[in-house]
Amino acid sequence: MKKYFITITLFILSQWSIHGQTNYSDLSWPREITAEGYSITLYQPQLESFEGNQLDSRMAVSISNKKDLIFGAVWLKGKVSTDLDSRIVHLENIEIPKINFPDISNEDKTIKLSALLKKEIESWDLEMSLDHLIASMNEIENTKNLSDQINNNPPDIYYRTSPTVLISIDGDPFYKTDEEFDLSYVVNTPSLIVKSKDSYYIKEGKFWYRSEEVLSNYSSIDSAPKNIAAFSDKYGKDIVLDSFQLAMDKAPELIVVTKASELISTDGEPDYQTIQGSSLLYAKNTEDDILLDINSQEHYILLAGRWYHSKNLKDGSWEFADPDALPEDFAKIPKESDMANVRASVPNTEEAQDALLAQSIPQTAKVDRKTASVEVSYDGNPTFEKIEGTSISYAVNTDKTVLEINKKYYCVDDAIWFVSDKATGPWTVSVERPEEVDSIPADSPVYNVKYVYIYESTPEIVYVGYYPGYTYSYVYHGVVVYGTGYHYPYWYGSVYYPRPVTYGYGVHYNPYTGWGFTVGISVGWGYHPYGCWGPAGYHYGYRSGYNRGYQHGYYNGYNRGYNQGAKAGYAAGKRSNNTNLYADRKQGIKESNANRGNNKGTYETKSRPSTKQNNLYTDKNGAVFEQKKDGSWENKTNAASNAKANVNNRQSKTPSNMNKGVSNKGVSNKGIESTKPATKQNTRSNPSQQQLNQAAQNRSRGAQNYNRSSSYQRSGSTNRGGGGATRGTGGGVRRR
Repeated sequence: MKKYFITITLFILSQWSIHGQTNYSDLSWPREITAEGYSITLYQPQLESFEGNQLDSRMAVSISNKKDLIFGAVWLKGKVSTDLDSRIVHLENIEIPKINFPDISNEDKTIKLSALLKKEIESWDLEMSLDHLIASMNEIENTKNLSDQINNNPPDIYYRTSPTVLISIDGDPFYKTDEEFDLSYVVNTPSLIVKSKDSYYIKEGKFWYRSEEVLSNYSSIDSAPKNIAAFSDKYGKDIVLDSFQLAMDKAPELIVVTKASELISTDGEPDYQTIQGSSLLYAKNTEDDILLDINSQEHYILLAGRWYHSKNLKDGSWEFADPDALPEDFAKIPKESDMANVRASVPNTEEAQDALLAQSIPQTAKVDRKTASVEVSYDGNPTFEKIEGTSISYAVNTDKTVLEINKKYYCVDDAIWFVSDKATGPWTVSVERPEEVDSIPADSPVYNVKYVYIYESTPEIVYVGYYPGYTYSYVYHGVVVYGTGYHYPYWYGSVYYPRPVTYGYGVHYNPYTGWGFTVGISVGWGYHPYGCWGPAGYHYGYRSGYNRGYQHGYYNGYNRGYNQGAKAGYAAGKRSNNTNLYADRKQGIKESNANRGNNKGTYETKSRPSTKQNNLYTDKNGAVFEQKKDGSWENKTNAASNAKANVNNRQSKTPSNMNKGVSNKGVSNKGIESTKPATKQNTRSNPSQQQLNQAAQNRSRGAQNYNRSSSYQRSGSTNRGGGGATRGTGGGVRRR
């Protein structure tokens, strides 16, 4: 049985570059330009705010000619165009509201240099990469972790030590008759479950099963009746099977469920191994995340970003473990451990913090108001149900999300808001997001639309964006989890419309690709697009849990899943090309970062990589500090004495060079603020050493994460985190 690893990607950025043609070696700082006899060095920007699609930052600069070496700070504002899949973001429509040169007493010279920088920088198209932006978000005071009340009650959790497959039915089974083949089949499942006369048949991989009960007692059979085999050949979706399954001579056990369920398994009894530096053990002979805390003798498993614990591995014995109450040794799991992948689900680790910060980054696009459209079909006449506690009703008998608010109808399709006076349309791009959607509770099946935003509009364009919550990634007590945990009712009239679910797919988190589904694919039905996976999800199959390819070597494990999944057309084991909803939309997107065409921009610059160290920082007042090799800080804008700044762990007296006021005098009548000597002492204080150290640590961590990320993307690496962890691409092996 083949397992594929399919991902929904959450992220975007890591280091910034000035846009020409993208080359990873050019995404480095500092950068240099030469203009009007000056050599200008620009250091990596520091973030100040990120609201909607507007990003504000500042950067340290040094300007030199044969006579002078001048340090200053430049403030940048611009619109962010993001594509989470490419991990590259553009800062467009750049404005320079302020430039500060604390050591220049000649106002004419200040204005000249300010105008030069403004001219150069505002002609750029800045590129950013995800990992640095995420690390730098720590410095933004108004960073938001979008979260809400979610349901963490455990699903039904099954544990097996032999090959087993989980077959899920969405509630009680209901049937549709096929007269051509003289049989009926279960509609509300992605698996092939057929009834003929008094027997039920399931095909799973190359094996057929028969039972007299739809939910239990299935036994393997050599072949199915002719009419059922013919029906399977005509309508089943037979996806690639790996050599491990084809070589199996014994059919796995089937577990058929009608409620939210997960399956965990080991190859025989658990083979526990130590985790260095902790009192934790992990099960080596499994694809699942199974830990044992020696101190409490509690088992812990990780499902959809949630921890569950039990004294034993018996079915039905599991309880939710609040992330805040995990054993202390969880945070001690080394980055090079085989279990390093779970650190993202342990509060206060760097991996968990990065995941939280990524929740504040939207994916954005420009929607063409003339060409963007949507068609909404209903199963019969439009039927709406009230969302309890709100003034909103939603349509239950359509595959689209349609809301009735204040006698108007809104449809959210591919993270774009449309509006109409009628439930049936015609629909136009909305320029307003109804405020009422913020009241939608998590137990509503349309909860995710509250994470879709409209930033601004022109007569031609609407700027839109969505946060990871739209694709079912949420924050709970310091970690990111997948899904709300609620079971949403499906619709079945003449057609079946499923709703997104949380469990049943072995959902796990990858720091470079976001949420991924470990999916068993055999013969089944193709869900309607969106289906149980929701936006940006995968539309086939349920998880099956018996192909433990690790015991057959790396090639037959996740790496093989990557290769065969790619052949099957599902980009298994890496970022899905369909992750960006805007990029995948066939019409109506004026521009998204993903459809720029190999990141070829329209801006050019004379910038080039610099050989200087990326160790200059600026504070909010515009003073520039250099971090020395020993970790100490030197105030580079104190030119008069070139003295080291008196920076301590809290605050220090403000040196005279930082006491410069900021005038309101414009440059070239464009409203830019420049500096001149102050006539009165400014009482603003230096940044503390702690603040400077944090900025430096964030920059270093962003660079390290970027190096890992770019290596991962270029090589298609299957390494899922630290050291020996090999879970990350598709079918069996996680640990060796």
